[in-house]
Amino acid sequence: MVKAVIFDLDGTLLNRDESVKKFIDNQYARLNKWLNHIPKEKYITRFIELDNRGYVWKDKVYQQLTEEFEIKGLTWEDFLQDYISRFKDNCVPFPNLFELLEELRNNQLSLGMITNGIGQFQMDNIKALGIEEYFKSILVSEWEGLKKPDPNIFLRALNQLNVLPNQSVYVGDHPENDVKAAQKVGMKGIWKKDTQWSNVNADFIIDDLMELPSLLGI
Repeated sequence: MVKAVIFDLDGTLLNRDESVKKFIDNQYARLNKWLNHIPKEKYITRFIELDNRGYVWKDKVYQQLTEEFEIKGLTWEDFLQDYISRFKDNCVPFPNLFELLEELRNNQLSLGMITNGIGQFQMDNIKALGIEEYFKSILVSEWEGLKKPDPNIFLRALNQLNVLPNQSVYVGDHPENDVKAAQKVGMKGIWKKDTQWSNVNADFIIDDLMELPSLLGI
């Protein structure tokens, strides 16, 4: 019997692709005095390319952008600080996020989250989505000194939720860091579909978050 559901954040609960587009569009407008020599679409497209869906940290991204586009008057550190402080204002949830969390909580399931990333930055995004209160355990890799797919970060979450691996499922969008890593510790791995991958070996596959309750039999 499933007693706990643990989630990834980016690409699973937070629609990171849409959040990034919204943020970088707003950044271009906000800092237009220093960016207006660059066509807007060119700036947005290049940021998204360099960001590589979040797998390249933004210090490297902004160093490249300021050099490539010959941006004067603001340093890459200024851009990075703008990203750190403003990204949270642009967080876009996936459809049905709140309905799902309410339903899971109403069915007495314990909820956890494991996300790779910078501690305060990720927590700011979680708070911006308005979902912090639903989770009994939130582990961010920087603060834990561990990152997915290390099995120990999954075991730490299970311990905090006081459940066994076979009483738990993990929901994430990354085939290796989320699905396979959860399966390796004895959890069921549920893949939230992402067009970047195909033929993912998951216990279950969902397109929409609200497919989850029926999979869990609730």
